[in-house]
Amino acid sequence: MDNKLLDKDELGHVEQQPQKETVTASASKKPKKQNAFVQILNGEFLSKEFVVDNLNFIFFVLLLMLLIVTKGYYGKQLTEDVDTAQKDLNAITTDYVEAKARLEESTRRYRLVQKLESKGLHETMNALKVIRIKKEEEGE
Repeated sequence: MDNKLLDKDELGHVEQQPQKETVTASASKKPKKQNAFVQILNGEFLSKEFVVDNLNFIFFVLLLMLLIVTKGYYGKQLTEDVDTAQKDLNAITTDYVEAKARLEESTRRYRLVQKLESKGLHETMNALKVIRIKKEEEGE
C-alpha cells in the first residue's frame, strides 16, 4: 500500500478497491537494480557471495596497500636523514679545510723563523747533507 495522506472522502473509495489489483500492481514492479556505487556506499556489496568467498585475498591486497604506503613514508624519512647527514658532513668538511688552512699558514717557514728568533735559534744557510753509512755484509 502506498503511504499517502488521504482525505476522509477518498478513504471510502480506496477501501472499496479490490486487494488483488494492488497485489498485481506490486508484483508487476520489478526490483530496481542499484548501481555499483550505491551498493558500495550502503555496504550491500559486502554481503555478496563473491566478496565473502574472496575475503582472504581482499585482506591480502589491503595489507599490500598498507605496506606500500608505509614504504613511502619510510623512504621519505630516509631521504630527510640523508639530507641532514650530508649537511652535517659538509659543515665538518668546511671546518676541516679551514683548520688545515690556518695550520699551514701558522707553520710556514718564514713564520717559524720569526717565532724562533726570539729564542736565539736561527735558520741555517748551509745546505743539508745526508750521511749514509754502508753496512758491511756479515759474511765478509
